[in-house]
Amino acid sequence: MKIGYIGLGAMGRPMAVNIASAGIDLVVADTDPARTAILAQRGAEVAGSAKAVADEADIVLACLPNLTAADAVALGAEGVIAGGRAKAFVNMGTTGSAFSRAVAEKMQAAGKAYLDAPISGGPPGAEAGTLGIMCSGDRETFDGLEATFEAIAAKAVYLGDKPGHAQVMKLVNNIIFFGNLAVALEAMTLGAKAGLDPEQMIEVINASSGKNSATDWLIPDHVLNGALDFGGANYIIEKDLDLWRQEAENFETSMWLGMNIRTLYKQSFTENGLETDITTLMKTLGKMAGQEIPKTR
Repeated sequence: MKIGYIGLGAMGRPMAVNIASAGIDLVVADTDPARTAILAQRGAEVAGSAKAVADEADIVLACLPNLTAADAVALGAEGVIAGGRAKAFVNMGTTGSAFSRAVAEKMQAAGKAYLDAPISGGPPGAEAGTLGIMCSGDRETFDGLEATFEAIAAKAVYLGDKPGHAQVMKLVNNIIFFGNLAVALEAMTLGAKAGLDPEQMIEVINASSGKNSATDWLIPDHVLNGALDFGGANYIIEKDLDLWRQEAENFETSMWLGMNIRTLYKQSFTENGLETDITTLMKTLGKMAGQEIPKTR
């Protein structure tokens, strides 16, 4: 089986590298030739368009930064839907459930299967091959990707045959992740202003009931080093927060906490810019308090 991969950004590039390194026959495409050159050096074939990938591969995976790019790659005149060989399209981006249902319907009409497979773990997880993948849609496609998923993920979970369910699951996970980071940074800003040592705060929190993904590894590895370098750009976070809001509105569920989290991040986007890292939220909270969490590493 030959796999296609489209979108070699912060998440897609390391995933494609891990697929190629596993010895899986791979063809890739990206708008940046420097990115495709990295994969060519690892034995991957390079194609000039999404359609060209789908003309060469049996299953095409895509990880794109926004809905405009995802739509063009999936359904455009030079998109996967126009490719002759590919029998299935796999959406690894976070696009929301409405997008997935629409693409699945059009792919099915064109004789192609559809699988949602959004990913979690950020660039560090993509580099290490330890992502979490949540999937919904065509079961045969999911089963056929076992070796591919083993190359890029610690766990892949099949949530059922309804396109969009995995997208909702991803956004459920994301709002928890964003909230964990926000409340941990806000709380540690209080501690820092009171004179507590950040390393000791992390030690105590991680041995106590406050431990979460932010205190376990994100803040120690990407904030206390002063680099603010998790790898999640704010423009991606903004997209995901807006998609979460759309899902909550669609299903008419509570948004009290989520909207406060979203408002706080929006302030960070305004102050720090959309091209900067999610961890720059620390600067916004520090500005409010008149005290940033100091670098310790």
